[in-house]
Amino acid sequence: MTTAFRSFGPVTEGTTATRPVLIVAALLLASFVVGFDTRVFVVGLPDLEGAYSLGSDEASWLSTIANAPQILIASAVAWLVTVFGVRRIMIPTALVYAIVSLEIPMVHDGLLLFVLHAIRGLLLGVFIPATIMVIFRNLDKRYWLIGIAIYALRVPLSQNLGFVLVGFYGDYLGWQWMYWQDVIVAPLIALLLVIAAPKEQINLGLLEHADWGGMLLLGSSMTLLYVGLDQGNRLDWFQSGTIIALLVGGCTLAIGFVINESVVAHPWAHLSVIMSRNIGLGYAIIICYALSSAGASMAIPGFLHTVLGFRPIAISALYLVGAVFPAFLFISVAIILLRRFDARLCIVLGLSLMALGSQLGSHLTLAWGPWNFLSTVLIHTAGQSFVFFAAVVYLVGSSDPSRSTAVSAYIQVVRLGSVELATSILGTLQRHREQFHSDILNGPIAATSQQLQLLLGKLQHVYGQGTRGHLESLSAVSLAIRNQATILAYSDLFVVSFWAAVAGLFVTIFMISMPYGPLHQDFKHQAIAEADR
Repeated sequence: MTTAFRSFGPVTEGTTATRPVLIVAALLLASFVVGFDTRVFVVGLPDLEGAYSLGSDEASWLSTIANAPQILIASAVAWLVTVFGVRRIMIPTALVYAIVSLEIPMVHDGLLLFVLHAIRGLLLGVFIPATIMVIFRNLDKRYWLIGIAIYALRVPLSQNLGFVLVGFYGDYLGWQWMYWQDVIVAPLIALLLVIAAPKEQINLGLLEHADWGGMLLLGSSMTLLYVGLDQGNRLDWFQSGTIIALLVGGCTLAIGFVINESVVAHPWAHLSVIMSRNIGLGYAIIICYALSSAGASMAIPGFLHTVLGFRPIAISALYLVGAVFPAFLFISVAIILLRRFDARLCIVLGLSLMALGSQLGSHLTLAWGPWNFLSTVLIHTAGQSFVFFAAVVYLVGSSDPSRSTAVSAYIQVVRLGSVELATSILGTLQRHREQFHSDILNGPIAATSQQLQLLLGKLQHVYGQGTRGHLESLSAVSLAIRNQATILAYSDLFVVSFWAAVAGLFVTIFMISMPYGPLHQDFKHQAIAEADR
């Protein structure tokens, strides 16, 4: 492995793997571990609250602490893999991750529970960035598209298979398997890497010029911003001194990072990496995608759980049929499209499908059940598969592959940051819109309202006469109003999801074709022609 420095950061060439199939299998498992564990934790949090006797505030902070460390380490992993090689980074990480996952369900001490989740989140943050670096450093260029496809496949799978796993674990095996699944999968990742990952020497030259300050500043700033966004809705944003301190501190450290990368002799992730038209627009597409994707992923399970009271197992069949199985087909179709056509076409197709799925979901009513969402889930999954995959291909294809260390760092920041930003915005919007609709629906109702009295009279035939029957009738009316306000709020999330996809389509107008390279649609055909000559 040879490494040199330019003014904008490290340039690295890795060792090509001799067993690419096993490397791809390891990438597949590592990508799924991140997606599954993140989603399973969110979906299964109510079960964990009961298992650990946590209050709502404690559960909220447990969720934040379990996820925030990912962004602390994620941006630096690409550099660590560049210096130490994938074997030294991924294999110990996978084994320790399995041990921590084994121990967590056996813990009863509150402080230790939070500490172990923080460690687990930190280890989890290693998998995805290392996956990207393995693609560019250890796979032959002809396998790059397949490697990125595996990286992209985890998005639709993790958002949807999480409900299936939580439902199955919660109702059949026990909630402990939300953690114990990794006791099996993580060592398997390590084994595949032991067999297939190339042995590489430590890059002492790169290590000697390490930009530790830059890595610490970016990771710390993004972590503070992540925690502020994650807790912002619950603590009512700028009404909380904690949130203000987190956001101001995060922004201050981010400014410090920018200054650091501009003045140090050997920057780790120089801003020149993202200072191009294609890269900036590619990141804008990912942000629009995250906002559109979050709207549907929050509204559908939120409605089925909050309004209809369904547990995850009750809606798992919907996601299996509408998302999990079709995702493999959609990614395969996307590979075919990207081998033959410009990545922008795949992005436009995906965003159009996401807009259509959101438009269908916006017609949500109380009469809907799980299978009424089938078309929405199916179309959204197709759109997600196309957009994210094509956007990553476009980003990588528009950058210099030799600068993949810095590009990967920013991809992780945008990936995690945009998802958290979208979730926070939509969570706050959903709360405010629910209150707005509740006020509108309650406005015409008064104690002397003739329609209310007629309705209460009918309900008292069900609940009985007297004070008890009257109170139960009032409670039924209140519940109906609250449910309707919630339904309208979830419908509004679909509307936001629609317009986010439309905004992404507007961004594509300004995108230009990515330069010729390993991910360009003509690369394979030219390579074959050159081989024939």
